[in-house]
Amino acid sequence: MFRILVVDDDAGLRFSIKSAFSAIKKFEVSEAFDGVNALEKIKTAVTKFDIVLLDVDMPRLNGLEALKQIKEFDPGIIVLMLTAHATLSDAVVAVKDGAYNYISKPVSAEDLIALVEKAIHAHSLISNIAASSPVLVEAGRKIIGNTSQMQKVFNIINKLAKVETPVLIRGSSGTGKELVAKAIHFNSARKDDKFVAINCSAIPENLFESELFGHEKGSFTGASERKIGKFQYAEGGTLFLDEVGDMPQLMQVKILRVLQEKLFTPVGSNREIQSNVRIIAATNRPLEDMIKNGSFREDLFYRLNVVPIFLPALAERKDDIERLIQIFVKKFNEVHKKKISGVTVDAMNILKRYNWPGNIRELENVIEHSFVLESTHMITLASLPEAVLEAVGVSLFDLEKMIEQEKHANQELQTSKGPVFMDSGIDVDDDAESESDSDQAGDSEMDGAGMKVTFNGELDFNAQKEVFEKEFIIKALKTFKGRINQTALHANIPKKTLLRKIEKYGIVAKDYSE
Repeated sequence: MFRILVVDDDAGLRFSIKSAFSAIKKFEVSEAFDGVNALEKIKTAVTKFDIVLLDVDMPRLNGLEALKQIKEFDPGIIVLMLTAHATLSDAVVAVKDGAYNYISKPVSAEDLIALVEKAIHAHSLISNIAASSPVLVEAGRKIIGNTSQMQKVFNIINKLAKVETPVLIRGSSGTGKELVAKAIHFNSARKDDKFVAINCSAIPENLFESELFGHEKGSFTGASERKIGKFQYAEGGTLFLDEVGDMPQLMQVKILRVLQEKLFTPVGSNREIQSNVRIIAATNRPLEDMIKNGSFREDLFYRLNVVPIFLPALAERKDDIERLIQIFVKKFNEVHKKKISGVTVDAMNILKRYNWPGNIRELENVIEHSFVLESTHMITLASLPEAVLEAVGVSLFDLEKMIEQEKHANQELQTSKGPVFMDSGIDVDDDAESESDSDQAGDSEMDGAGMKVTFNGELDFNAQKEVFEKEFIIKALKTFKGRINQTALHANIPKKTLLRKIEKYGIVAKDYSE
């Protein structure tokens, strides 16, 4: 549900707008008759407003002044300005002060609703990049502030939306650099024009110039027709140069010229083309070291580094993992049509102990992996990737104990699930040995995972563990009729481990099929 505040001194217009939005279930609409009344409602609201439709010409406090105070109070509120007397200067001021857009009256209900939907999408990008914890550096100092993490992110985007200068986003692979670039573009004055991304590390050096600036027909072998380059294609919008540290040196010179003179020349052409494109660049490379060894131009670095943003690695901010997981759970519930409500305590502890070398992208992949395997309403230890469990040093008996604790804590887990067996080469602490009531070498039985396991007369821990493993796998294969994937999924045995054990014990899975 999105809460909208309609602010206008025209009661008839307020009623028309309220009626249009109230007909859509996801909107809840309130009214204010001028700027002062609007600020009172915004500051005293129990549940914050998401969107404000704000008239410019009002008594007591006009819309432009009210906009400044609204943004000072809460930078995250989406504000759209409405006026019957639109002027370019007022529109420029409004956008620079944080308004998403500026609309001339009269406006149709369909157009207004479409614009609000577009604004919501743009701000949802900011919500997503809040998880990346971007840090803006200005005049050599980090802007941290005393606001919440979300407000800090909104402040960063608001600052960047007001300027046209290049932005350089720094951070390890997987930290969300392209998400930040998109959030900047779709909340800036260029939002109605194209966002064009190009990966500098994926373009062959001999095609780089043509890809960026285009070429004329016949300008080189294979140029059978004229081609428009990315700079011309992105005209009026934003060009995102990902992995800019991998750009060839010859192209660095040409990019520098575009930044300085706003001109470029297609390959094989004598005509210069004016460029009106904002550049956002990103890299995970140490550009300062590259400048020292001569592989990256210092003058280009300073041209790009006007507004630098740093994205910390996930390992540096593990307190954010729970918030990130909430975002991904919501996303994959929609993608996979599931109703998973969260992560069990033990699974969350494992996720927080892992170092996440692949950062946010790796965490997202792990959560999707768990969504595919999980058959309960919570992500459990059993659905986490084997590589994550091994990386945090979870032993066989630790894992069995934790899974048992999860089962007791969550009654909705399927009772058919058994213990997880990891590779037999994993070290097991001596203290974790199971004790037997029998101290004799003879035939006896013990319960394990709902099945009987028979001693073979040898009181040797590793030998008895292998007996249990073999009988457990045979029982699981019988239960799931010899189907490897189903057995691995429901018996909580990683598939590659199951196949290795089947080969080790000479088991033939087909023997247990229908």
